[in-house]
Amino acid sequence: MNFIVMGVAGSGKSTVAKLLAARLQAEFLEGDDFHPPANVAQMSNGLALTDADRLPWLVNLNRIIGARNELGRPFVLACSALKKSYRQQLAAGGYPLLFFYLKGTSELITQRMQQRKNHFMSTDLVISQFEALQEPEEEECAVTVSIDGSVEQILQQVIRAIADIKTYSQV
Repeated sequence: MNFIVMGVAGSGKSTVAKLLAARLQAEFLEGDDFHPPANVAQMSNGLALTDADRLPWLVNLNRIIGARNELGRPFVLACSALKKSYRQQLAAGGYPLLFFYLKGTSELITQRMQQRKNHFMSTDLVISQFEALQEPEEEECAVTVSIDGSVEQILQQVIRAIADIKTYSQV
């Protein structure tokens, strides 16, 4: 099984995904690295992406997920995956994926975004991120993780969830 760490900008996706990949000895993939330059420029200018803007990015990520799965290369992907349709696009190949939704308040996220340096995502886009967000529903293959604690506490929640899933699947 491979993992996608998702949530709004500033939720800690990249940090948690990178640490999880290291613990699992898996490849870390930063979803933002696969955005076309036009998307990065748009977000850098404080303009939210539309579904049409995101589609080529999601299709490319799905292709990458498929290629990694075909090669048997485990990975952890950091990707906003804000809408259910985006998560469906990412999982379209039917490969085993588990989403970890890093959930926090807009106040906490805004505070974190203001502390970040050298990132293309403007703090002005926090509101649009929350407006676009569709939290994973019960039937989706997703685990909700609170970001109220430290990075290590968040990571431990994720690792416990993976261990519980492995235990459950062996029963």
